[in-house]
Amino acid sequence: MLRGAALGAASPLIPATAATASAGDNGRGSGPDAGSATFRWLGTAGWRIDVGDRTVLFDPYLTRFTTGLYEGAFNPRTSLQTRPEVVNAHIGRPDLVLVSHSHWDHLADVPHIARTTGARVVGTETTYHLLVALGVDAAQISVVKGGEVLNFDGIIVDVVPSLHSRNKKCAYFAPGTLNSPPPTVPSTISDLPEGDTLAFQVTAGDSGPSAFLMGASDFSERAVQGLRPDLAMIAVPSSTATHRYVPRLLRALDRPRVAVPVHWDNFETPLSGSPERDPEMDLDAFVAQVEKVSPATRVVVPDYRTVYDATMRPVSA
Repeated sequence: MLRGAALGAASPLIPATAATASAGDNGRGSGPDAGSATFRWLGTAGWRIDVGDRTVLFDPYLTRFTTGLYEGAFNPRTSLQTRPEVVNAHIGRPDLVLVSHSHWDHLADVPHIARTTGARVVGTETTYHLLVALGVDAAQISVVKGGEVLNFDGIIVDVVPSLHSRNKKCAYFAPGTLNSPPPTVPSTISDLPEGDTLAFQVTAGDSGPSAFLMGASDFSERAVQGLRPDLAMIAVPSSTATHRYVPRLLRALDRPRVAVPVHWDNFETPLSGSPERDPEMDLDAFVAQVEKVSPATRVVVPDYRTVYDATMRPVSA
């Protein structure tokens, strides 16, 4: 997801680990074993999910280089960058990388991760063409469209057709898709078009947990109905362009036990500090909407340095 025009400096956020009411079972039974998986927020929309000795990454953007976005001087010709020492410190030994769409704040570090770990990458046809152009072995990439339910040795991935979020003008940066290789090797952020957007639901074995993962703050209402995740990692919107975004989404997901807001941070500051709020993302209003629409849903505002269990309660920092 890309925000609208950046205005002003980001203000620091004191990390919060949990907020609001205790979660009910919402008809989901006793819930997942808290020790069955762990979750680490990688900033922006990114997650690292560890199930035993296996690791799944979602939208792992870790280098977080400067584009001028937060200074009001956005440069679409900013060169793509990857800092291996930063990326490697966070990713473990991933088996699987899920990519929601191909904008730089979701894809830029994926070529390095794929080339150096051999992890399988799941994404759109646009993601496929971009990664191959950037030196990733085509045999490592699984192209999906949405609707697939894939079994990766007991880790179940529901691929959900989704939509990219819109700014105040109902537009967004670098739209477009690729149905063939790009004419030149991508070198700037504008060389990475959105290329359609996916969401994913990842379920760790028979007992869960199930986590719904979003890379942008819009969705297909019909596509998410019936998923009923335990955890919903929900992108915070930068505008009201998507009509009744929070109420419609929570209703379609059958009011999950836990909602985790993502993509509200300044994604050009290092992960070594505490999250700083993107000034265009009203995190407080988002939390208030969730509380109003689904009082039984517990809201957890994540921190970069905390490891969470399957109920999104901290297990270590």
